[in-house]
Amino acid sequence: MSENSRVLEKEQSRAAFDFRSDTVTTPTRRMLEAMVSSTLGDAVFEEDETTNKFEAHIAQLLGHEKGLFVPSGTAGNQIALRCHLTQPPHSVLAHHLSHIVTAEAGGLASLSQAMIQPVIPKVGPNLSLEDIKRNAVLEEDIHYAPTRVIALENTLGGTILPLEEAQRISGWAKQQGLKLHLDGARLWNAATEDPSLLMTYGKLFDSVSVCFSKGLGAPMGSVLVGSAPFIARAKWIRKSIGGGMRQTGTLTAAAWAALDEVFPGKLQQTHAIAKDIEAYIKGLGLKVSIPVETSMVFIDLKDAGLKNEWIVEEASKHGVTFGFSGRIVIHHQICPEAVDGLKAAIKVVVEKKAAGDYRGQDDIDGKESMYGGMKK
Repeated sequence: MSENSRVLEKEQSRAAFDFRSDTVTTPTRRMLEAMVSSTLGDAVFEEDETTNKFEAHIAQLLGHEKGLFVPSGTAGNQIALRCHLTQPPHSVLAHHLSHIVTAEAGGLASLSQAMIQPVIPKVGPNLSLEDIKRNAVLEEDIHYAPTRVIALENTLGGTILPLEEAQRISGWAKQQGLKLHLDGARLWNAATEDPSLLMTYGKLFDSVSVCFSKGLGAPMGSVLVGSAPFIARAKWIRKSIGGGMRQTGTLTAAAWAALDEVFPGKLQQTHAIAKDIEAYIKGLGLKVSIPVETSMVFIDLKDAGLKNEWIVEEASKHGVTFGFSGRIVIHHQICPEAVDGLKAAIKVVVEKKAAGDYRGQDDIDGKESMYGGMKK
């Protein structure tokens, strides 16, 4: 076995026991081989054949004219919003837990001089048209930043935005002259049972960003899709924030291989594993914060009186890496032994809690982050 093969197997083995996120996956051999055989043209000059074909392919899948490869999901979202927001004062209405609100470093304010209107849904995990109508600023009142864009996320916290609701919101947004953007980083998970849903959802939005380094497991990259004039403007914005990349054929080749290898079959398997874990923890007397729909499980720690740190510590004893806030993310490289180890660790924590072993340790407080453990 070559040294490169040993390194690949070691990294994949590490990812196989990591439940923190679907971003921890490592490229498969098929992805690496695709990188070696890609074209090496200059993508900023639009001369890379692999990238050009890949962008066109993704645009077609989502029912749009053009696509643009960008470094990350955050880049895709921020470029899209900057394109839609042309003149302050303006604001973007979004779910209060959406990625653009919680995990993009305040990019909307710095890049687009825009305000975010975070909205808490009244019923269920996703925003409804009624939530949006209640919070959208449509009047030209000088005291408020008018809503110019509605940004939705699908999937959000592992839950699928109902198609009927997306259709209602899209129709209303068009009536009001508002732009509609979809953060579809995990849209693939919403379409595993019916891949045609990619286009069905995609056509409802003025722009869509889809990620290849999360559930699909590519090394990096997202594609932003929209109309030809929109993507032409997006290229300017991408360049202005340092996102113009040259020989991207190696990256888009890996992303394309990831799409072909993982979607939909392997993603369907992650959903099945998540359902199995949900059933197991319910059998222990625990509750989930949100019913499992795709590849994420959220243990209701507050209801059980558990601390995330207890699970992290116990999981490490079982050779498993656990995440934050009771979140369990299944990716396509998770192995059966890891699932067994995770279940065993959670069972031990529940038993120790019942036995009073954590007495005096239940005053831990702080804000958790997926990128840095506990933030005091």
